[in-house]
Amino acid sequence: MTEHDFRYNLLNPQHTLIECRALAPGHYQVTGNGGSIQSGDVLLVTLKGSRDLSMRLSVEKVRHLINPPGQWLAVARGPAFRELNIHNWQVACDGCAKQLDFEFAVDGALGAAACAPAAEARIAELGWQHSAGRHLCPSCHAKEA
Repeated sequence: MTEHDFRYNLLNPQHTLIECRALAPGHYQVTGNGGSIQSGDVLLVTLKGSRDLSMRLSVEKVRHLINPPGQWLAVARGPAFRELNIHNWQVACDGCAKQLDFEFAVDGALGAAACAPAAEARIAELGWQHSAGRHLCPSCHAKEA
């Protein structure tokens, strides 16, 4: 199993993602160029409309195309979004007032109530802590620990 990174911010001309579309929730069709994609590999792809969020897709089957050379078509499994929404939020550290501008993804079909838990999960991924109604950046959390 190999991990292939097709995120936009890498700008790697030898490995490009041409298309990633949802066939059904959690089931994706991915078209790309370059790399030696095989069944069982993992693809890291940027979420559409995001500047830095990505998702991991597990390749179930892949077909290497003859024309154009190097192009492939894969079917993969990943996160099951019925309606993908990307939000931009800000949070300030209650210790030093440092501000974090971040993006997070949430399934829009779950409604507005799903936004806060998804935002808190993303903040935790970025190393921030939330406890007793306070947000702390990694450096302030280390000082209190």
